[in-house]
Amino acid sequence: MSMDNDIKKVLLTKEEIEAICKRLGEQISRDYAGKKLLLVSVLKGAVVFMADIMRNITVDAEIDFMSISSYKGAESTGVVQFKKDLDINPDGYDILIVEDILDTGRSLRYIADILLRKNANSVKICTFLDKPENRKADISADYVGAKVPNEFVVGYGLDYNEKYRNLPYLGVLKPEVYSK
Repeated sequence: MSMDNDIKKVLLTKEEIEAICKRLGEQISRDYAGKKLLLVSVLKGAVVFMADIMRNITVDAEIDFMSISSYKGAESTGVVQFKKDLDINPDGYDILIVEDILDTGRSLRYIADILLRKNANSVKICTFLDKPENRKADISADYVGAKVPNEFVVGYGLDYNEKYRNLPYLGVLKPEVYSK
């Protein structure tokens, strides 16, 4: 069965996503000109977005990765588990956390606080998607690709149980798929 059959509707097409990455890359390039930029991707969901954003940034930037987990299946557990720390010491960098979706905000709040405690010059957030209806932590993104409704979205790096990440678009997963 094709993954497309599990999608209720497409929220963002491949072309719309490309336009978002171009817009954000231009804005980030202007804002970080002359700064020591470190892009930090939150694994695994943000990898696709990070790659596309990087290709649209025209200023010097280093990259690194962190891995945390706060979801089990379709539900947030409310507990952030740290799985991989940065390889680069964040001291003295202007850090831009690149995230796939800002949902409850707990994970991003946790990461931002850790990076600030490690003497980063600044910590800002670039999220592909913002789902403000579900926010539980006091945090907002500095760069937002698109706002999405409180539905379960997959594709373009976002998954359900490690599936659908490779879809070239963003879609809403049919509830019967994740409520089995």
